[in-house]
Amino acid sequence: MRLVRYREGGRAQAGMVEGDTIRPCGDDVLAPAPAGGAVLLSDVELLAPVQPGKIVCIGLNYKEHARETGQDLPSRPLLFAKFDNTIVGPGQPIALPPVTEQVDYEAELGVVIGRRARRIGVDEALDHVYGYTCVNDVSARDLQMSDGQWVRGKSLDTFCPVGPWIVTSDEVPDPQALPVRCVVNGAVMQDSTTADMVFPVAELVSFISQSITLEPGDLIATGTPAGVGFTRTPPVFLRPGDGVRVEIDGVGVLENPVVAG
Repeated sequence: MRLVRYREGGRAQAGMVEGDTIRPCGDDVLAPAPAGGAVLLSDVELLAPVQPGKIVCIGLNYKEHARETGQDLPSRPLLFAKFDNTIVGPGQPIALPPVTEQVDYEAELGVVIGRRARRIGVDEALDHVYGYTCVNDVSARDLQMSDGQWVRGKSLDTFCPVGPWIVTSDEVPDPQALPVRCVVNGAVMQDSTTADMVFPVAELVSFISQSITLEPGDLIATGTPAGVGFTRTPPVFLRPGDGVRVEIDGVGVLENPVVAG
């Protein structure tokens, strides 16, 4: 299934995507139940498909990305967090505030938790995954580097576009076989596959759960592949008027405009 949250007539609700239509399914995208007639996708405003209690992010989780930054591969997953003020949906703007001049894109596979996960093993980890979505881990590189830690540079308002929907895990038999791309203004900037992850999805879910209990609806952003803007010569940073598209085959396409904040 492809599950969305959308706004129609001022009300936010959940729905199942069927072709170019949405079939309403109540208020909870994690517990869909048919609740009315279909509406056209084109007639509604799509929202972020999940409202996570926690956004757990993974740094340096693609081999080629670690190499392009000149860093060794991590020996264990490197965790950081974003806050819920960062969440925006498909088509909603990424706003560039005046506190930063070096805003970067990061295409990522998002993992949505469906069952409470506490100290679980790798072999059972994927049973706790509800589904997958596209994430753009937008990053203010100047703040990230100058602060010495990543929270502020990663958690500016609108810096976590998510969507356009959740694809349930039964439709993604192997989360380590998904092509991932980021396209800025029509130019392909990142083009890789989740097979390049240092730590696959099952290991990430298990590792996080050893110290942080994962609850239904929590979101894991699993890291970004090579091709980010700050490693390029010259560097490429987002500017007002840009358009950013995250593409993950079998999951979806997430597009967001960039505006002045």
